[in-house]
Amino acid sequence: RFYLRDDVPISIGRAVGHAMAAHLVDNAKFSVMTGKYEISDMAEDDLITSARNFMLFFDACPSAFGGLTTLDLENLRFGESDISNVLITCKCLRHLRLYNCDTGVCSTLQVEHARLRELSIVQCMVERVELKWLPQLTTMVFEGWLQFQDPLFIGHVPLLEVVSLTNLALRYDKTVFLSEFLSGTSIRDLKLAFNSEKVCRDFHFVSCGLTSFSAHLIMCLFVADLGAARISDAMSGICFPPTKVCESTSSS
Repeated sequence: RFYLRDDVPISIGRAVGHAMAAHLVDNAKFSVMTGKYEISDMAEDDLITSARNFMLFFDACPSAFGGLTTLDLENLRFGESDISNVLITCKCLRHLRLYNCDTGVCSTLQVEHARLRELSIVQCMVERVELKWLPQLTTMVFEGWLQFQDPLFIGHVPLLEVVSLTNLALRYDKTVFLSEFLSGTSIRDLKLAFNSEKVCRDFHFVSCGLTSFSAHLIMCLFVADLGAARISDAMSGICFPPTKVCESTSSS
């Protein structure tokens, strides 16, 4: 865990790379900090400069990144192909967390990786995350996206079981039906947090296609944290069934 300052990251990265070359390392985590804790403290130029410094560090230490199992990044505005290059090099990566990281405002983040198990996207200026090919991914956290449209595209993600979605859900945002992008998955734990205006407790959600995958939710619960939500629109906003979608004591 270190700050992205001067030559310190490169010296750490090279030392870790040498250790990986000399020993069998099962777990290695980099948590790279910028020293800024509030998004409002970061100007766009700061994000771009920090991302460039990170990529210099990344390019200088391919051995270390090639053996990483966990990577935690914050406050970076990457170039268009940078995130893809990081994922290609980090072949052993199992856990990835991005906080306030993107390739530009209203960008789309595409993710492909053979071993990644947990992905966390928090307060990033992206409007959509595309999980294109993630055969080992089991957990996805997406907190905050720009436009209130379907936030996820789920491609080949056969092991996905845990999904957490958080956003404001303002009254003028587009209505989202979870069944439109979650159908066909085997999710066992779905956590929702829409802490604003456009939320509706409505059985209509079930008729929108949830039944197509609700069989996978036996013994599980939908958990919805509505905060101080107001139901102020005539049209439905976020539509979901009661907290207990299905409950069974059967072993099947």
